[in-house]
Amino acid sequence: MDPSSILASGFTDTWEVAPGLIGLRTLFVNVAYISVSSSDWILVDTGLGMFAGTIMNTAKERFGKPPIAILLTHGHFDHVGTIKELLEEWNVPVYAHPLELPYLTGQRDYPSPDPSVGGGLMAVISPLYPHKRIDLGTAVLPLPEDGTVPGAVGWNWIHTPGHSPGHISLFREEDRVLVAGDAFITVKQESALAVVMQHQEIHGPPTYFTTDWVEAEESVRTLAQLKPLIALTGHGLPMNGPELSEKLLYLSNHFKDMAVPDQGKFV
Repeated sequence: MDPSSILASGFTDTWEVAPGLIGLRTLFVNVAYISVSSSDWILVDTGLGMFAGTIMNTAKERFGKPPIAILLTHGHFDHVGTIKELLEEWNVPVYAHPLELPYLTGQRDYPSPDPSVGGGLMAVISPLYPHKRIDLGTAVLPLPEDGTVPGAVGWNWIHTPGHSPGHISLFREEDRVLVAGDAFITVKQESALAVVMQHQEIHGPPTYFTTDWVEAEESVRTLAQLKPLIALTGHGLPMNGPELSEKLLYLSNHFKDMAVPDQGKFV
């Protein structure tokens, strides 16, 4: 194991979120492993840089083989941090929403993060977070227009914009399992203390990167209407049971008060 993998291993947790769904925390952002058959699986998001070894080692231990594909909920730095290293090893297709492709094919930068939203140290230092385009070339493909997830029967993708133009979430209707990305999260991501302690509570998307609050509110409303029973979000601990759907509905009904910052360049 290389030194970076040894260091990274101290900042991870693994959860058996639901049948066929494993979550892995890479410092302060989560990735998902979804089983799609007795042997095949897909990876959702790729976490922060420096965690490629951890992601690959977990995959080897759990599945013994590379995924059949990588899905990206969106292209922010903390969700694509190891993508190029993983593709060098795995050489598999990457799928994202068409509206997210410009940021993944070298055409467009994300807007710079907004520290003026307040809420804690993670927001204050957000100008340090990368927001430049990456270029995956022909490795990245648009998701099917019909909402299906390539190779994953029973899962569908849902366009949940606001945090980014092409943000998506994944839903398995059979048991109402949701992989939400950053459409909503279960930690106050703006606060370094909350992130370290992993104090679980439902929040809207990370404020310093969210560019369209009208769309973000509509996306939360869409997910609340699904009444999920289990959720793995992009930040924070997994959540399950009736409490999840109740609190998500409450967030939907009180989104402006609970999620939208009082100030900021996108408010």
